[in-house]
Amino acid sequence: MTIPRIVGAGLIVIGVGVGIGRIGGQAMEAIARQPEAYGKIQTAMLIVAALIEGIGFAALFATAELP
Repeated sequence: MTIPRIVGAGLIVIGVGVGIGRIGGQAMEAIARQPEAYGKIQTAMLIVAALIEGIGFAALFATAELP
């Protein structure tokens, strides 16, 4: 792999980690404000986290070199 691809892959991983972390933190704040909406908030949080992770994997595959 070339240096720009390695840096790009690193930025992708950092971005996905920060995004999922922010989603988790905001979901915990929302649950603290409205405990009765726990199920809906958790479901939405998991769906969005999975979508972000999927986009991260797609971006990592896009930066990978093909043989």
